[in-house]
Formats: sequence, C-alpha cells, structure tokens
Amino acid sequence: MRGRRGVVAAGHALTAEAAGEVLRAGGNAFDAALAALCAACACEPALASFGGGGFLLALPAGRRPRVYDFFVQTPRRRAAADEVEFQPVLVDFGPARQEFHIGRGTVAVPGVVRGFFDVHRDLCTLPAADLVAPACALLRDGVVTTRLQARFLHLLRPILGATPEALALYASPRGGPALIEEGERLRNPDLAALLELMAVEGDDVFYRGAVARALAEDLRDGGLVGLDDLAAYRTEVRAPLALDYRGVAVLTNPPPSAGGALIGFGLGLLNGLPVAPPGSGRAVAMLADVMRATRSARAEAHGGEPAGANEGLLDPALLARWRNEVRGRAQAARGTTHLGVIDVRGNLASLTLSNGEGSGRVVPGTGVMLNNMLGEEDLNPGGFHRWPPDHRMTSMMAPSALRWPDGRLVATGSGGSNRIRSAVLQVIVNLVDHGMDVDAAVRAPRIHVEGSLLSVEGDHDGDAIADALAAWPEHQVWDHRSVFFGGAHTAERRGDVLGGAGDPRRDGASITV
Repeated sequence: MRGRRGVVAAGHALTAEAAGEVLRAGGNAFDAALAALCAACACEPALASFGGGGFLLALPAGRRPRVYDFFVQTPRRRAAADEVEFQPVLVDFGPARQEFHIGRGTVAVPGVVRGFFDVHRDLCTLPAADLVAPACALLRDGVVTTRLQARFLHLLRPILGATPEALALYASPRGGPALIEEGERLRNPDLAALLELMAVEGDDVFYRGAVARALAEDLRDGGLVGLDDLAAYRTEVRAPLALDYRGVAVLTNPPPSAGGALIGFGLGLLNGLPVAPPGSGRAVAMLADVMRATRSARAEAHGGEPAGANEGLLDPALLARWRNEVRGRAQAARGTTHLGVIDVRGNLASLTLSNGEGSGRVVPGTGVMLNNMLGEEDLNPGGFHRWPPDHRMTSMMAPSALRWPDGRLVATGSGGSNRIRSAVLQVIVNLVDHGMDVDAAVRAPRIHVEGSLLSVEGDHDGDAIADALAAWPEHQVWDHRSVFFGGAHTAERRGDVLGGAGDPRRDGASITV
C-alpha cells in the first residue's frame, strides 16, 4: 500500500493503531514506536510491562543506526538462595511444560521507563504526553480481551494468581478469584495515571522518586533491587551488529545480548551453503542442523560462564568449523512482544519488549507488574544465583533490520524466548533466499530445534520432509500454527510502497497510514 505517513506491524490491532494515530499527528517512526510500546502494556499485558526491559534498533534517516539497550540489570548485591523469595512454578503450554521462577528474588532492575525517555530525548518530535495518550485511553476505557490474550493470561495463572495484587490486575470484572476471560474488558487506571505523571515529570519519578521508593519497599524482604540500583540504571546505546547475508545488510542486536549474535551465527553458516527450495526436505534439514549447531556453538562460546561470551560466536574459525559440519549433514539428508515502524522519511524503528512471565509482584499504586528475569533459565545459562552484580543481563531479543542495495528496508523481530532466534532467522531466509514478500515470509511454516528435539509447525508437506524427520528420532510435528514458533511482526518500505505483516500466530496486525 502507498501511505503518506508510514507502516506499523505489531502484536495487537490496537497496539498498531496507537502508533498509527501518532503517525497521523505528524510523529516519526520513533514517536510511533513509543506510543505502541505504551499501548502494548494495555493490549498485551501478559507480554509487555514497564516493569521489564527491551531493545530498540533505530535507523534514523541520514544518521548512524544505533541500538538502545534498556534491558534489565542485575542488582548490585547478591544473596544466598535461601535468603531470597524464589519460587518455582510450572506453566503448561499443552505439548510442553516449562518451569519458571517468581517472587521478589527474581526481579531484576527494570529498564523500560528509562529507555522510553532516552529514545524520546534523542529521536522523537512530539511531546511525551502525546505518545502516552492513546495508551491511557485504552487503560481507562478498557481493552476487550482477545482469545489469544486470554489464553496467555490463563497459561500464566500460577504466576498471576500468586499474589492478591497480581490477581487484582487481571481479575474478571465478574468478581471473585476468576481471571479475565475472552470478550471482557481489561482496565488498568493506575498505569494510566502513572504514564500521565511520567509524561510531565520524566523518568526520575520511576528511578528516584515515589515509584522508586514504593518498588524498593515492596522488594525489601526477599528481594534484591534497592534504591541505589534504580538510581544507577542507565540505557546503553550501542552500534548494531552489522552482517552481510548474500548481499543484503542485516542489522541486529549486538553482544552482550545473545539473540542477535545467534542469528548472526546462523546466517554466517548459511552464507556458505547453497539455497534449498522453500519447504523442501533439504531446506528443513539444513535449517535444523544450523539451529543445532547454533545452540552447541553458544555453549562452546560461553564456556559455562554465567555472563556469557556472545562475541565469540562470530569468530571466523568457529563459524568455519561449524559450517563444515552443517554442510556435511545437510547434504546427507516466552512472554515477549515485538513491533516495527517505518515512516515515509525513511526512519525505521524495530522494538522488542519483555517482562519474562512476570514475578507476581506489582509496584503498589502503579499497575506495573515487575519482571522475573533473575528466575529465567534462558537468561541464566550459568545457573541461578550466579549472575555478576550490577551487570546488563543477556537476552534472546533481537530487533532487526534488513537493507538491500536498492534501498528496500525491512524491520523485523519476534517474541518467543528461545524461539526468537529461529523465527527471525527463518523470516530473513524467506525474504533473502526465497524472494518472498513480507506476508509470505511471516506466514511460512517454521521449525525450531531445542536440544535433541526438532519441532515442526503444521502446513509443511509431510512427504517432502519425511527424510529430514527421519534424521531426528526425537521430533514433534504440530498440527497447527502455534504461538510457540514466535510472533515475527514485520514492516517494509520498498521505494514509496509501504507494507507489513502481523504474525497470525500471535494475532499480529499491520496498518499503513
């Protein structure tokens, strides 16, 4: 579609519409992305919160690209495991069950508020009050809960029901202990009031003022985050990880986070391999082997250290050795949301946001559920309670951009914990290797490798991939498209033509304005 303002792809129709409203008012891609961030906290409450962290990959027209890292920070002090509130809970995803941890001792220093204001100061054109306004209306009027959002909330019932304060945030308007159901309106007026206050007074309200004091007091017994941690939090601005994939420039989240480096490692392997027909057994086998190699190489590069060594994933010798292994085999045969905005000026914003699954702790009077990142196994590869103090945590989030020599731009990324790297990798392969448009690239069936298990999404041709499955004795074929395989909402600008694709796996939406 040809639009006068820009294109948005996001995880909810109202999240996208909030960004569209700001674009219509004359805002740029970064204004729109921040408005969508706020709206996501209203529309996608199981996935997005000002109590978590995230990343924004920014390509300002005519200026150097940069990544705003406002992910969570470890506290300045550690404590013995028996001194913190750190409770295991099991979440049943249907075909798979996963253990998470919640409680005061799982909360890391949140970064979303600081990131919002640092991006606003650097790149935005509209007042903060204009950017929070669409979300505040949604938070007060209420958002009708979709089937998918109700499913997310009910999956997380062991967490959302862990404290009276958490349950109150997501309680059904029918009253009692019931969680909100599909079709019911979810409201959060406390969060609306907080956003309006911060739009006037800035981020110090959250990091040094009344909210900081309420947060630190709530975590005082059994938690680790204190006033000094909040006051010291800073957004890190980095150069993006820049890769060349078959002549297309790929920009993504750099180390110390893992997601972008893992995608870079996978693309580096594929760069030396022939292109296989999409959906073929050879394509599935090759991707599966690349994913297996990526996981193994990450373990090798980390050497068991909790902080990780994600820079080592891009070592040419490591890439060459794993590429050879993949070439030989190929011939033989979690709570996260994402949004992308591109405006007509050529500005691109790719933003991924996460609260983990939530800790069950709500900052009193704010409507903000705090993260549980210190209790996330994916983010603590060296084991729990071993993280280095005052350290930016690693993440699988990988907001990314592609730039073709002819100027074509794509903003992509995904939610989905460990599946982020495989979802983004496959979207890039579909766009570059197979020449798909963004809608086809996002909708194409996916696979994911975790350990020795190959998960294959429905809609693959069973006969075509039979040999590939035979090479993986431990495999699972899903009979449908699933949220398990991520939500890669993707926006594109091609000359003066704007387009986008919201990932149907996660009720994604795209609008052009």
